[in-house]
Amino acid sequence: MIQEKNIKWLYAISILFILINGICTFYEFYYLNLLPAAVVILLLAIFSLDKLMLLTVFLTPLAINLQKLDGGLGLSLPTEPIIFGIMLIFIMKQLYSADFDRSVLVHPISIAIYFNLLWILITTITSEYPIVSIKFLVARLWFVISFYFLGTQLFKEYKNIKRFIWLYIIPFTIVIFYTIYMHAGFGFDEKTANYVMSPFYNDHTIYGAMLAMFLPVLIFFCFNKKYSTSIKFASTIFLIIFIIALIFSYTRAAWLSLIIALLAYIVLLLKIKFRNILILASCITAVLLYYRTDIIMKLEKNRQDASRDFEKHIQSISNISTDASNLERLNRWSAAFGMFEERPILGWGPGTYSFVYAPFQHSNEKTIISTNMGDRGNAHSEYIGPLCESGVLGAVTFIIIILITLSTGFRLYYTISDYELKKLVLVTLLGFITYIVHGGLNNFLDTDKASVPFWGFIAMLVAIDVHHKKNQEKKISEPSH
Repeated sequence: MIQEKNIKWLYAISILFILINGICTFYEFYYLNLLPAAVVILLLAIFSLDKLMLLTVFLTPLAINLQKLDGGLGLSLPTEPIIFGIMLIFIMKQLYSADFDRSVLVHPISIAIYFNLLWILITTITSEYPIVSIKFLVARLWFVISFYFLGTQLFKEYKNIKRFIWLYIIPFTIVIFYTIYMHAGFGFDEKTANYVMSPFYNDHTIYGAMLAMFLPVLIFFCFNKKYSTSIKFASTIFLIIFIIALIFSYTRAAWLSLIIALLAYIVLLLKIKFRNILILASCITAVLLYYRTDIIMKLEKNRQDASRDFEKHIQSISNISTDASNLERLNRWSAAFGMFEERPILGWGPGTYSFVYAPFQHSNEKTIISTNMGDRGNAHSEYIGPLCESGVLGAVTFIIIILITLSTGFRLYYTISDYELKKLVLVTLLGFITYIVHGGLNNFLDTDKASVPFWGFIAMLVAIDVHHKKNQEKKISEPSH
């Protein structure tokens, strides 16, 4: 009888909602249509936070970014409000029980993240625009807490690593089809490739960066001998789609990142220690800096602009004479270094670059796409941006996160013996490498499109290090019967 009564109440509430919503829709008030989705999200947040996180991953490629809100801020809907809610739930749970996985809390990557967040907090207090920096800090916190710290707990279940990957790839494929359809209407023109993925991705650079980041993972599913023929066939179809999309994205930085990832794969096959790679990279950097004048003079002779022709488009990567995109990037970097020289310790405040850099531009470095309005992106580097916004420690603490993550990935690949786990570490690491290479030329970690997979990939490596590697070692050590 109680169950029958509850069903009657459910019907009554449903009918009442339909009537009220119908009236609201008639008077062009559409927001009530969002109530059922909001109720589902609330129930997931209370009873099944892991499913809400996976739902958020699925929604991320399809989310739409609203720019130029009050205070010059942007918001990605519906994902960022959901991620903010996940962060609040996590904080409340920890205040109540404080039972978070200690092995994750004391992991070297976690410790590096603490220092980075602490310095962002300090430079937020001293910021030129505190409101902008507070938003930046809160956004960084909700990405790190939700997809790094909670991500490590989500990935305790090994299947969730694969679910995370596919729940980004599948909706991203929908965006790819939309982009190719829109692009075809312009005859796959190189210039229109910059924006045909809008409103899902702001431009072709972040779109290409995410295509490159997930390509190694798709290769893992295509050629994993432990998977069925149907899974490998489906993965191959997705891989072909991603390759086609990457070619027509005309994103030179993404292509370069894949070349570097391929070189990293060769290094891993040769089992070269990460320490030796770091020493070699430092030596190469020192040589490049020493001969920088000669290198710049050589590059200035290249006048090949971006083109539909693949070979010419590749050649345009090093054109710093006439290519507007490359010249504007140099202009942004020059302004960033000027900002750094004026405030080398504390910087101008996290997220403030676009509001501050205009006076630091030099007239002889400006391009046809330069602006004083701060409406065309940021410092175009994940490393130079923090340098001018949070001073030298802003860049150093972030680079330390990168280096420790790479070191962890290399160590795991060299020490894990299980075939599938080893290959998963490999492609996760290679995907991560594509982004950090891309990050030298662009920065997207203030957006959900890049931050969700970036922190998610790091969480995968930590979860494998803390949980799955130990489980594998335990299986090996157990005597067979």
